[in-house]
Amino acid sequence: MEQTPAKTGSIDRLRAWVGADTTGGALLMAAAVLALVWANSPWRDAYHDLLAVTVGPESIHLDLTLAQWASDGLLAIFFFVVGVELKQEFVAGSLRNPRSAGVPIAAAVGGMIAPALVYVAIVGSFEPEALRGWATPTATDIAFALAVLAVFGRGLPVALRVFLMTLAVVDDLLGIAVIATVYTDSIDFVMLAAGLACVVVFGVAARMARIRVWVLIPLAIAAWGFVHSSGVHATVAGVLLGFTVPAIVREGERHPRTESIGERVTPYSTAIALPLFAFASAGVTVVGLGHIVQPVSVGIFAGLVVGKVIGVMATVAIVTRITPLRLPDAIGLRDLLPVGLLTGIGFTVALLIAELSFSPESGLSADHQPAAKVGILLGSLVAAVLGAILLRWDASRARSDDENRDGVPDIDKRVI
Repeated sequence: MEQTPAKTGSIDRLRAWVGADTTGGALLMAAAVLALVWANSPWRDAYHDLLAVTVGPESIHLDLTLAQWASDGLLAIFFFVVGVELKQEFVAGSLRNPRSAGVPIAAAVGGMIAPALVYVAIVGSFEPEALRGWATPTATDIAFALAVLAVFGRGLPVALRVFLMTLAVVDDLLGIAVIATVYTDSIDFVMLAAGLACVVVFGVAARMARIRVWVLIPLAIAAWGFVHSSGVHATVAGVLLGFTVPAIVREGERHPRTESIGERVTPYSTAIALPLFAFASAGVTVVGLGHIVQPVSVGIFAGLVVGKVIGVMATVAIVTRITPLRLPDAIGLRDLLPVGLLTGIGFTVALLIAELSFSPESGLSADHQPAAKVGILLGSLVAAVLGAILLRWDASRARSDDENRDGVPDIDKRVI
């Protein structure tokens, strides 16, 4: 049955609303608050019992708890969207030109190194065994960061959003590399090879004259299942699948498939995958937990709120001073103070790394994972609030004609 134009328009508007930056951030926040309230209510045992329910066939090692399905399964959808966005940026977007992408890429690297060093400096002195969690404060939550910028960055240059998006995407790429290497204990290379074969076939199918969803979805599920069974974290499969989607406009199509497929999948990531993951991961029970403030939580908090800002701003200041690279038009170094804080909104990927770092199999204290999650939640909240305040301050100040100080008057002055 064909859809009427009015119905098609309504679906497109709903898809656009769900995929908006502000909507994604609001849904994430609502899910996290619901989980926190339930996990600290008199019915908190029901919350933890729900997440401990096991679902799936044991014969193929997919008998996972609902919490594991959220982190290993649903989050792979989010990482597929990240992979598609990365492919688009590398082929036709802000990462295509090394000169324009150089500064945010360097900022992303600095924004990962500094928080890790802050964490190591604090935790290493008191609990050296907990250094396994060094990568937890290095991650940036794209959805939350862009949501705060969309709401509080009105009047600021559009180039600032592109800068933050580029930085956050590279940050996620580096985070994925850390997950795939540091937190993989053993690898079944037969299963991994089978997963990569499915990824290759998926890539071939994604390049066919017509997109056949009934072919792509089973291939994606098979790739995910094999990679999961290999011992490599299954979210890596999502990124690899996203990278195979073509980013060049094909004859007869108006948009590259990275955009068309990304637009179709993003609402499911924004409205289902990320909120459910947040609900499963953010429910930290602090009632009755005696030592929630410990070096792990302090190290993560400091890494997100302080380390991220230092890493981003110091790196940009050094790179633009000693290399030919410059910030984009209409952006100055002081614009990066709120941006540095927004990158301190760790949340999604940070929660995932915390679960991997302080899993029961790690042999560390059972208090470490709740403490890590408290550090992430508080650090992300403080970073978001301070970032929002400084965005409004930045939007109210007078701007010069050469904010990036490249000796050429700024041309692109479009605002958010």
